[in-house]
Amino acid sequence: MASVTNRPLGAGFSAINVLAGLTGRIAAWHDARVTRNALSKLSDHELDDLGLVRGDIDSIADGQTRF
Repeated sequence: MASVTNRPLGAGFSAINVLAGLTGRIAAWHDARVTRNALSKLSDHELDDLGLVRGDIDSIADGQTRF
C-alpha cells in the first residue's frame, strides 16, 4: 500500500536546525563560564551574603541550583 505525504524527504533535519542547536550550546557554555568566573572572584564573605558557599558555584553556573 502506498502513502502520500506532503513532507519532503529528510524533513526535520536541516543545517539551520543544527547550526541553531550548536549556537545555543556555545552561548550556554559562554554564559556558564562568565557566571563561574564572576562568582569565583567574590570573597567567601560576599558569597555568604548571597547565601552561597564556594562549592555552589559550579552547580549555579551549570543551571542546577539548589534553591
